[in-house]
Amino acid sequence: MAQTSIPYCGAPPAPSELASAWNTGPLLLAALGIAALCTFRVNGSRAAWIAGVAVLAVSFVSPLCALASALFSARVLHHVLIVAVAAPLLVSGAGVRIGQGSLAFLAHMAAVWAWHMPAPYAAALGSDAVYWMMEATLLGTAVWLWSAMMARPGQGAVLALGTLLQMGMLGALLTFAGRVLHPFHALTTAPYGIDPLEDQQLAGLLMWAPAALPYLGFAIHGVLTRVLPRAGHA
Repeated sequence: MAQTSIPYCGAPPAPSELASAWNTGPLLLAALGIAALCTFRVNGSRAAWIAGVAVLAVSFVSPLCALASALFSARVLHHVLIVAVAAPLLVSGAGVRIGQGSLAFLAHMAAVWAWHMPAPYAAALGSDAVYWMMEATLLGTAVWLWSAMMARPGQGAVLALGTLLQMGMLGALLTFAGRVLHPFHALTTAPYGIDPLEDQQLAGLLMWAPAALPYLGFAIHGVLTRVLPRAGHA
């Protein structure tokens, strides 16, 4: 199968080219620079905010962005960094809490599942506009969800466990699928010593296990903050 489109961050690089495959798009760098300057305007933790911006820079500027053109597993790692690492850091930094946790959960679940299905994923690889729609909806719904979780830690623990479960289900689907779900990567993984199905299985494992850790940690923290004070007054 021949590739018919060039995704954002360029064509899949050869391993020897990866170290120099930095994304220096001026609009992207300007947006990250403006976000970094906003550090001095946030109401929460400045350290958390700048760390969140740094994670976004790693996701979009570093060679990880180019590697995501070659490996689906790198794409999933890219998305995990956005929704499970950058989003909670940015929410902690901004210090703003938004409610409506159930709606946030459903919106984020819809975004995560939709963009990892074959047709929307292929569309995102074939159009910069669709690519940025994918990234914006993943990050935006993740920020909304984490904000709702932090606004009400008790309910947030339930939302975190729900998110952990739905992402685990998607990870299991990717891990145990008997065929390659994203044909674009059929010809892009071989230079990295992995076949497309193994790449997809690795992507599933990344979504199934490491991606779950921030949500599991938040859920445990939420339960402890409710249980321990009650135990102390018993």
